[in-house]
Amino acid sequence: MSGAKLDPIDRKILAELQADGRMTNVELARRVGISAPPCLRRVRTLEEAGYIRGYHADVDARKLGFEVQVFAMVGLQSQAEVDLSAFEARCRGWPLVRECHMLNGEVDFILKCAAPDLSTFQTFLTEELTAAENVASVKTSLVIRCAKDQPGVSFDVLEARLGSDG
Repeated sequence: MSGAKLDPIDRKILAELQADGRMTNVELARRVGISAPPCLRRVRTLEEAGYIRGYHADVDARKLGFEVQVFAMVGLQSQAEVDLSAFEARCRGWPLVRECHMLNGEVDFILKCAAPDLSTFQTFLTEELTAAENVASVKTSLVIRCAKDQPGVSFDVLEARLGSDG
């Protein structure tokens, strides 16, 4: 089911919760223009349908002492599905890897890593990542600063697209 199959109120609920997942159901209902009981039912339906995957706090990695963020571009020797799945499973087991995305193009995966210091990342890189089975190459880029870190999707773009389809 795509965003087009949701009604405008469901999309408003998703947009509001994406911006602030901590608001009360009463506040959410007020913002989307419906009463609290149907708002809660809609939220539960959106959760059950998988539109809302969970709720979390957006923690500041640097304030917690994770001073180093690195993007690692990984090339594999084999791109057979069993090998791709094995690498993904390995990534899920590495605590420093916060995101893992399979790509098409020059590299097979890009990993977003967060480490407390360069030495910790270097140990992970040399002892685990580059040593992992099927890893042919790893290129890394150290993050200097982040200009934008916005989770989710743009509901303005979704609404504009749905408006032009009708």
